[in-house]
Amino acid sequence: MKFFIDTANLDQIREANDLGVLDGVTTNPSLMEKEGIKGKENQQKHYIEICNIVDGDVSAEVIATDYEGMIREGEELAALHPHIVVKVPCIADGIKAIKHFSGKGIRTNCTLVFSPGQALLAAKAGATYVSPFVGRLDDICSDGIDVVRKIVEMYSLYGFKTQVLAASIRHTQHIIQCIEVGADVATCPLSAIKGLLKHPLTDSGLAQFLADYKKVNG
Repeated sequence: MKFFIDTANLDQIREANDLGVLDGVTTNPSLMEKEGIKGKENQQKHYIEICNIVDGDVSAEVIATDYEGMIREGEELAALHPHIVVKVPCIADGIKAIKHFSGKGIRTNCTLVFSPGQALLAAKAGATYVSPFVGRLDDICSDGIDVVRKIVEMYSLYGFKTQVLAASIRHTQHIIQCIEVGADVATCPLSAIKGLLKHPLTDSGLAQFLADYKKVNG
């Protein structure tokens, strides 16, 4: 499974990349705002900075919600860097835009997906990635991981090439569950990725090794 980091923070992206396990980045205008990156020109420069750090796909989201606006913004974003994947919401005009981009060779990430039906439309339109939002489904007492599982099984059954990019990952256990149901990608906060390193037996084992070494070597 691929690891993407879900942030616009350059320090976190560098740290994740330095671990040697990072495959890409997802970000959006809200995450840009959180980092104080305001204005179209500054945001585009920031996307390029991210692309220069990571040797992998970087999802950059359109703001427009109409077909013409999505096409205009998406083509601008795709032209910024070869790593850019245009992130498009799963609405009617978004599906139409994904079909257009697919025909132009522009890769896409269909975002805000909450059902297998939405994922089916995105795949048929030619989306490169589809992003079911695990945590947000859990928030309304639904089962986000089960939706990911159903999408993975549907794509496998019908031979769709669209990759399942599990999003809205809240914690390390979500990552483990995404692995178990066969997600192609999980986009996560840095804390969730680093959480995979933690195990009490690793800590106690290392402490014992060091103690034994000290006894022998003084």
